[in-house]
Amino acid sequence: MTTSQERIIPIELRNEMSRSYLEYAMSVIVGRALPDARDGLKPVHRRILYAMHELGLTADRPFRKCARVVGEVLGKYHPHGDTAVYDALVRMAQDFSMRSPLINGHGNFGSVDNDPPAAMRYTECRLQALTGDALLRDIESETVDFTDNFDGSQQEPLVLPARIPQLLLNGSSGIAVGMATNIPPHNLGELIDSLVALIQNPELTDIQLMQYVPGPDFPTGGQILGTTGIREAYTTGRGSITMRGVAVIETVEQRGRPDREAIIITELPYQTNKAALIEKIAEMVNEKRLEGIADIRDESDRDGMRIVIELKRDAYPRVVLNNLYKQTPLQANFGANMLALVNGEPQLLTLKQFLNVFLDFRIEAITRRTRYELRKAEERDHLLQGLLIALLNLDGIIHLIRSAADTPTARQELMDSYRLSEAQADAILQMQLRRLTALEAEKIRQEHDDLQAQIADLQDILARRDRILSIIETEVTQLKTTYATPRRTLIEPVEGEFDDIDLIANEKAVILVTEQGYIKRMPVNTFDAQSRATRGKSGTRMKEDDGVEHFFTCCDHDSVLFFSERGVVYCLKAYQIPAGSRTSRGVPIVQMLPIPREEKITSVVPVSEFTSDEYLVMLTKGGYIKKTELAAFSSIRANGLIAISLEEGDQLRWVRRARVEDSIIIGSRYGMAIHFRTNHEQLRPLGRATRGVRAMKLRPGDELVGMDILSGAILADLNTVEADITEADIEEIETEEIETEESTEVLINGNQGPWVLVITMGGYGKRVPVSQFKLYNRATKGKIATKFKNRKFQDKLASLMIVNEDDELMMVTSRGIIIRQAVKAISPQSRSATGVRVQRLDEDDAIAAVALVPPDVSDEEASE
Repeated sequence: MTTSQERIIPIELRNEMSRSYLEYAMSVIVGRALPDARDGLKPVHRRILYAMHELGLTADRPFRKCARVVGEVLGKYHPHGDTAVYDALVRMAQDFSMRSPLINGHGNFGSVDNDPPAAMRYTECRLQALTGDALLRDIESETVDFTDNFDGSQQEPLVLPARIPQLLLNGSSGIAVGMATNIPPHNLGELIDSLVALIQNPELTDIQLMQYVPGPDFPTGGQILGTTGIREAYTTGRGSITMRGVAVIETVEQRGRPDREAIIITELPYQTNKAALIEKIAEMVNEKRLEGIADIRDESDRDGMRIVIELKRDAYPRVVLNNLYKQTPLQANFGANMLALVNGEPQLLTLKQFLNVFLDFRIEAITRRTRYELRKAEERDHLLQGLLIALLNLDGIIHLIRSAADTPTARQELMDSYRLSEAQADAILQMQLRRLTALEAEKIRQEHDDLQAQIADLQDILARRDRILSIIETEVTQLKTTYATPRRTLIEPVEGEFDDIDLIANEKAVILVTEQGYIKRMPVNTFDAQSRATRGKSGTRMKEDDGVEHFFTCCDHDSVLFFSERGVVYCLKAYQIPAGSRTSRGVPIVQMLPIPREEKITSVVPVSEFTSDEYLVMLTKGGYIKKTELAAFSSIRANGLIAISLEEGDQLRWVRRARVEDSIIIGSRYGMAIHFRTNHEQLRPLGRATRGVRAMKLRPGDELVGMDILSGAILADLNTVEADITEADIEEIETEEIETEESTEVLINGNQGPWVLVITMGGYGKRVPVSQFKLYNRATKGKIATKFKNRKFQDKLASLMIVNEDDELMMVTSRGIIIRQAVKAISPQSRSATGVRVQRLDEDDAIAAVALVPPDVSDEEASE
């Protein structure tokens, strides 16, 4: 007898821990977490389905309690907790978890709200028809191997004889030790089409198979954005697939209240918890992280899902929806990790490898089934051959049997006398007397002939691979006809990433830049339209020695080009400029742009799209002008880009957008204006690092005040005359008399625009028909644009721009007072008139800048 000391085996702890952990890890990988690539099942799912098959719970039989099934599985095949078995059973019955559920559940099996299922003693189940036809059929035909259960008392299958690639059909997810799998579900019809295509052409690649399987098909529907992630998953085994719920924008009628816009969500991404999603949205609304939502409610019922998100009246539905996609699980990523067990080893598989593994398994299963059927047919035919011998020697056999002392003696004498096998002799001894009739004898002969034909056919199947492949094709085609359903998940070609611009409403905005370099953005609707000659509202809070330098309107999605006095251009999106109230100062522009503090921004141009058929026209303080393609400024570095080359002491002051067929009007501080074309003859296009040509001759002490562009389409309708102004014409131009009221009325009557809007620093303005400004050659002095009423106060021209009758403009004074006014409120007059008062000013104030309000944008444009 051995002592306790002799039973102790010394071993190094490191080696024991390493061996034990590896055994545990492989047990988890193979026995729990990863599915088999052949039937797509983990052991627990396979045992549940086989136990239900053994209990006879087929689709045409009554439901049985789930507790009965769980008990059967625990007692015979799966020695683990009942919760794990019941949870696996429940998932196989959920139509929102499985693309084609394998179990038909009766009772509460949970919901997309993550409600738990009822206890197993309340729920009932049976197999789906698809499970019986596609996973369990032929399991008694020796198609798969069986092994002992945990205690050796039962036999269980190592794999089910699947007729379809079930792993791709319903997908799988699991976490093992050091590895995980996450395979998305697919459409049955598409999988069968791809399998048939691969049978017919084994050389197909993963990309070519995507013609038949374009992507996953989730049970909850939804959308897949882009094909990049799908392609990566199918070709490498790993990929991130962007899923998005289905939402539409509708007008919801409300009793007793005005109708409202609402976002209606009808489908969610796969494995998204509806209740958690609603809670997440409500939480973000309360925390002000989601704007524009007034109410959210769940109107889902047994007919389908319906989540209603009511919007506020001033919200842009598309922007709110984009924010929901960006910030909530309404858009999520499915991290595909196509890991499965192949020959007991975990392997990362591509789409073609999945299908090939299944195809090889199916070929093996049909081969084994055919061998089984051949053996059974041969055994039966062997017995029939013995019966036929008996029928041919009926009288002698009857005499032999009657004279035999007992059954063993009769059997042996039959074997010896007629060269029969033991099985044939037993069959003759067991033959009933009714089989001796002529009709029964003919049936035996017919069955023998049929079996001979069947045996030959089965032998032919085993001898020819193409016959096996043809059988596979026939079987899966029948399954497709019976069980295939239309695709639920729509694959959109666009990718699912959002830029910041997708989350910003494209609203009209006013942007101000002060002389001391402060900038801010305000909504245009901050300023209501006012009547002419009012004082307006304060537009910004400034220091005493500060004033408004630039003032313009644009839309939040526009790119804003900032041109500095030294000819460098910088770029920001309008929405990147911090928003401010009317009474706020704004932020220093040096915090937004990498410009030196001593450098000033002299011109700002909003651009919605950079095109090659449009140009930027640049005018310097010294009177040089040039045009450069707008497309040359589409990619501006963070530290800026050279826009124009300047002479010593010169500065870039004005930049405008123009086309070749347009024309330019340039105004000077003393009220002169020149009008010439922007075609390549008058103004040829130049590169960025060039100086330009002379634009206008100025009188001593005069300076340029601005320029604007007149559309070529309008220009073609005007009866303008091109001419050169000579030095002899200067005296006539400068002493031009004011026209009579009659001539002005004839000039203005019937003119619908466009107009040249002239605003003076003293607060006077007028509209002048463009036809009064004839086209001249570049580099001349131009013509008088206005006469000044307050000459003793040294009034000067503040702004000159092209406007239409239905435009609105905004004027800002040097002290930051802003007024918004309709253009039609300013009376039309001739060039030589002095205008009417457009804004009342304090004694030390003056008009600093004028800008047009951009036209209205539709709700769809505002949100894109």
